Amino acid sequence: MGIYSCIGKNLEEVQRSLYDGKSGIGVDPMRKEYGYRSPLTGIVDRPLLKGMLDRRLRVGLAEEGEYAYMATLEALRTAGIDTDYLEKNEVGIFYGNDSSAKAVIEAHSIAQAKKDTTLIGSGAIFQSMNSTITMNLSTIFKLRGVNMTISAACASGSHAIGLGYLFIRQGLQDVVLCGGAQETNYYSMGSFDALSAFSMRVDEPAKASRPFDVGRDGLIPSGGGASLILEDYEHALKRNATIYAEVIGYGFSSNGVHISQPSDEGCSVAMARALTDAGVAASDIDYVNAHATSTPQGDMAEAVALNRVFGASRPLISSTKSMTGHECWMAGASEIIYSTLMMQNSFVAPNINFENPDEYSRKLNIADKTVEKNIDLFLSNSFGFGGTNSALVVKKYKA
Repeated sequence: MGIYSCIGKNLEEVQRSLYDGKSGIGVDPMRKEYGYRSPLTGIVDRPLLKGMLDRRLRVGLAEEGEYAYMATLEALRTAGIDTDYLEKNEVGIFYGNDSSAKAVIEAHSIAQAKKDTTLIGSGAIFQSMNSTITMNLSTIFKLRGVNMTISAACASGSHAIGLGYLFIRQGLQDVVLCGGAQETNYYSMGSFDALSAFSMRVDEPAKASRPFDVGRDGLIPSGGGASLILEDYEHALKRNATIYAEVIGYGFSSNGVHISQPSDEGCSVAMARALTDAGVAASDIDYVNAHATSTPQGDMAEAVALNRVFGASRPLISSTKSMTGHECWMAGASEIIYSTLMMQNSFVAPNINFENPDEYSRKLNIADKTVEKNIDLFLSNSFGFGGTNSALVVKKYKA
C-alpha cells in the first residue's frame, strides 16, 4: 500500500492521524480569489519530483498523476517489488480518475492568449486526458499487463480495486496496481461549489466535515493519491511478499434514477452483493468505513441502507471523510488503505465532529472517538454521481 493525502504523506503519518482523529481540512485563499462560495479543501502539498523523476517523464504528469506516483513508489516498496521485477514480470494497472481540469484549462488559456496551439506544450495532451494517470504510471514503471482508467465518479478508486480483484480471480493477471487519485487545484471543483455542495463552516475548517451529524451542511473537497498492489495469493507466497489483507468480496449496483441524488436501495444492493461474493454474513463484519460525505441527502440514504443491512448486528461505523474531506476519485482506494491500517493496528478511527445524530444515524453504531478493537473483516462503501455504487469486503490476513 502507498498513500499521499491531506492527513499524511505516507502510511506511518496517515496511521497516526487516523488514530488521533486529526483533520487535514483548511482554507485555500486561491478559491476565495477565484469566486468560490466555500474555500475549504483538504490541504495536500505538491510533491517535489525534480531529482526523483526524469524531466521527460515529469512533463506528462498532471497534478493528480504526481500524487499517484508518490503513492505508487511507497506501494511498490512495501510490496517488495523493484525495477528488476517490473521489467521481468507482467503487472497490470486499474486506476480511478474522473477529471484533469487544471491541464485542460491551462492549455485552453495558452491557446486563447497566444492564438497558436503549438505553444501549448508537448506534455499538455498527456496531462489533460482522463487516462493521464494510467498512461503515465504504466510508462514510468514499465507495466505491461492490463492498462485501464476507471472513471466512475466518487466510486472510481473502489471499482478499480474491484476490477483488479476480478481479473486476478479469473486468472487473467497475477499482479495489478490499483488505486485512485484526485487533483486539489481550484479549477477542478468550481462546478461542485456552484451547486452549493460544499460546507460553509469556513471559520472552523477542522469541524466542517461532519458525516452523519445533524448539523452537517455539505462536503469538503479533497484529494491526493492512493495505490494498492493486488496479487494472486500463491504468487505472493512464492516471492515471500508481505501480505497485509485479502480482498474477498466486491459488490456493485447502479441506482438508475437521478443523476445526483443518492438511493438507499442502490447502496443496499451493492453491500449485499459484496457480502454474498465474500461468502460472509452481515454479522461477520467488524467495521464499516462509510462513504458518508457530510451532505444531508447522501448521509441519510446511506444511513438507511446501513441500518437495513447491518441493523441487527450493529458493527462499528465511521466515515474517515470527517478527517480527510471527500477525496472524490481517490476515496474508494484511500479508504481501503485507511481501513487496512486500522485492521493492522486494532483500532477504529473516529467519525470526528459527530456530536448530534439525526433520526437515521441515531440507529447506527457510529464511533465518535477512537476505539481499540480487533478487526477481522471490514466493508468499505463508495458511491458516486450517476448512481454508481461499489462495496468491498476485506479480510485480515493470518498466515
